[in-house]
Amino acid sequence: MSDLGSQRLQGRVALVSGGLRGIGLACVERFLAEGAEVVITDLDAPDSELATSTVERLGQAASYVQANVTKSEDWERARATVAERHGKLHILVNNAGTDLTGPVESLTDGDWRRIMSINVDGVFMGTRAFVPMMAESGKDFKGGASIINVSSIMGLVGMSEVSAYNATKGAVRMFTKGIAVEFAEKKMPIRANSLHPGFVVTPLLAQGFQRWVDSGVAEKAQDLVDMVAGKTPIGRLADPSELASAVYFLASEDSSYMTGAELVVDGGWTAQ
Repeated sequence: MSDLGSQRLQGRVALVSGGLRGIGLACVERFLAEGAEVVITDLDAPDSELATSTVERLGQAASYVQANVTKSEDWERARATVAERHGKLHILVNNAGTDLTGPVESLTDGDWRRIMSINVDGVFMGTRAFVPMMAESGKDFKGGASIINVSSIMGLVGMSEVSAYNATKGAVRMFTKGIAVEFAEKKMPIRANSLHPGFVVTPLLAQGFQRWVDSGVAEKAQDLVDMVAGKTPIGRLADPSELASAVYFLASEDSSYMTGAELVVDGGWTAQ
């Protein structure tokens, strides 16, 4: 894969949560193409077909650690693995997440707590686990280490029957700003920025659309794809690689003066 990139991340180590699928996997592939070594975390067992085939395909610069982002002990294990294998971490992409739709009065306490745990607690725990290591590793490069927290356009604008998801992604946005200012004021060489994707062709989106179909909102998932594309000024959904390019920018020295910012990649959705 190295011939696909410019190798501008040579010498850097990245960790991507939720890295076996969708945007996370696209980020892993882009980082590897740019010369980085990448640690992938996800829920799948290390000996699962997806985990083993993905790591085999990606090559020796990629490795996998099973981790549930809602468990601090899993983050501690991931940190120990990174320390043992690489001794440093320059890029952390808190990408793992889930969705939840439905009228607010229909959401259970368990529904609410689950999405908060994955989408918000996971970002907090991942950041907390790696800040000391990244503060040291960040001294190696211009712009320092980089934390990229994957939020959403739903962290910027509301949508009917998506209130719980809105809440989690808004929390990620503001948490990112808080830590960005904290690190800068303490002269720690870590930048933190949030990514706000629009509608992207991923397994998570496909699952969400299927649930809408099952609930009778549409006859088939393609109808929902067409509807969303029609409401997006650029006229289509994004490919995960397009989000990975934005994440690469935030991870690289090209964004060395950016921290506490929100990078929106949504085909014009929030410009309306």
